[in-house]
Amino acid sequence: MQRVASDRIEVRRKMEALPTMQTILVCDDDELLVELLTHRLGARGYHVVVAADGGAAVRQASECDPDAIVLDMMMPVLDGQQVLRRLKADPATAAIPVIMLTARRQEQDIVGTLELGADDYLVKPFIPEELMSRLARLVTARR
Repeated sequence: MQRVASDRIEVRRKMEALPTMQTILVCDDDELLVELLTHRLGARGYHVVVAADGGAAVRQASECDPDAIVLDMMMPVLDGQQVLRRLKADPATAAIPVIMLTARRQEQDIVGTLELGADDYLVKPFIPEELMSRLARLVTARR
């Protein structure tokens, strides 16, 4: 009987030591891109939550407390900068790292978005493995 109890304690300790699945919120209205990111992130062990417009992005960020956010600049309802402003203004979401992933490549877009609080900025088309590396760095730094 004691052996069974000690085995249960050992299993519980091992379960507690396992890392919890990290959540990435992908905010983009491009279904093909969302599918690609969901596949790539899932293969890396991330749980992916999707928001197809800016309003949904703000709601999902509050509800699911993601470990990082991939945010497009051009989306319906609220654009990426409006979403970023709201996220950074809310103490509950202000510390969540945000990577902008957008086709906008003008200097004022990049610098302005970084000044609003984005942690990183990638221009489409992008290298998927580069995004994975940047996300991993931000998620690790947040721990």
